[in-house]
Amino acid sequence: MQIISDPREMQKTAEKLRMKHQLIAVVMTMGALHEGHLKLIQLARKKAGTVILTIFVNPRQFGEGEDFHRYPKPFDNDAAMAKTAGVDYLFAPEAAGMYPEDFQTTIATGDIASRLEGEQRPGHFNGVVTVVAKLLHITKPHIAVFGEKDAQQLAVIRRMVDDLNFDVSILEAPLMREEDGLAISSRNRYLSIDERQEATVLYRALMAAEDLVRKGCRESDALIEAARDVIGSVPDTETDYISLVDAATFREVDQLQDNHDYRMLLAVRIGTTRLIDNHRLSP
Repeated sequence: MQIISDPREMQKTAEKLRMKHQLIAVVMTMGALHEGHLKLIQLARKKAGTVILTIFVNPRQFGEGEDFHRYPKPFDNDAAMAKTAGVDYLFAPEAAGMYPEDFQTTIATGDIASRLEGEQRPGHFNGVVTVVAKLLHITKPHIAVFGEKDAQQLAVIRRMVDDLNFDVSILEAPLMREEDGLAISSRNRYLSIDERQEATVLYRALMAAEDLVRKGCRESDALIEAARDVIGSVPDTETDYISLVDAATFREVDQLQDNHDYRMLLAVRIGTTRLIDNHRLSP
């Protein structure tokens, strides 16, 4: 595995791979790799002859008071995991390389990014799509693999790729969970032992909504209330949002229709740790 930190060197390397007719897949991460990331790499490995992993904690997608400065950065461990997983190139730039002093250009997101995470974290998705666009230009992949856990982010990236005619296929990987249902996330390591147990309430809330759908409930308010009741049963939780949206447009719905896909999305604080989760509901 080759480790590259300079964007121009990575770009030249990717261009040489393309000239040799190598099919390239990229997996973009902020490091602190876990089993979920390894599954993304595994999927990329199945789809392409060359796998590029990026590790970059992007300062432009963190808001004031968020966890940018304490976000875990175990680079040596990440590099070892990446090598074992079969990554060919690890691109790990510095912030100064991605955003030089005179950097001025960003991408503005639209309707999908205006709600939920976009409302809670102003400017977040502009920072996400700007860095994703840069990483796509630098690594020149044919395929980019993203996880389903960040469902709204995935939808925003798909919209950008379609709107701006990026020559890349976006491949969605299923959300990975621990045995007790907690969605695998780098931020889980912030949780204390007790908070880790309490965090399973997110999955239990989603399952409460799914159970109602299976019993015939189609009212959005009732499904959201069921999830809210489960979360409220655990002390020291604070709900940022619970929303039920059309899986394609991410617009909120009042009533579920049969044979159509929806997602319930939620963001909940367990102690000082903010966790997001989502689940597809298909009546």
